[in-house]
Amino acid sequence: MSVRIDKVVTRGGDAGQTSLGDGQRVSKSNARIEAMGCLDELNAVVGLLQTQTKEGCVVRQQLQRVQNLLFDMGADLCQPDTPKAVHARRVTGQILVQLEEWTEQLRQKQAPLTSFVLPGGSVAAAWAHLARTQARTTERRVVALAEQEGVNSELIRILNRLSDYFFVLARHFNADGKEDILWVPS
Repeated sequence: MSVRIDKVVTRGGDAGQTSLGDGQRVSKSNARIEAMGCLDELNAVVGLLQTQTKEGCVVRQQLQRVQNLLFDMGADLCQPDTPKAVHARRVTGQILVQLEEWTEQLRQKQAPLTSFVLPGGSVAAAWAHLARTQARTTERRVVALAEQEGVNSELIRILNRLSDYFFVLARHFNADGKEDILWVPS
């Protein structure tokens, strides 16, 4: 797929509307645009998280793959299920197996949880926790959209798995849980 962007400033959104992938104009407050915006925010957080990893390490490669997946998910969301979207690229659930494998590989090195974990610890863990919460926010927005109109259900499943992955990744960055900050009830 080739992309060419000749102009960034188009003024097309100055009146509070934007275009979907099928050319349809919608309000920027539209539930589909909100879900796409949350995906974009999650992708930005993953980009920041990636800066905390070493070049060439497995986790960095995983995060690069996640960023591409999130962009694919945005491309899927921007194409409503209309007759014009017959050739729209849809994300499949094939990545779920990979996400579950990555999560389990990291989790196996970690001691079982004996308390709830507070977001924080190392900088990388804090970013992973932020990615986890942003994945949950995005999941809620996609579910809300799905309650209004057709959405690829695989997107919801993937977001659910991503939040699990980011939680386990945060523990990985906290010395596999040894440096986790545990909840102490007041």
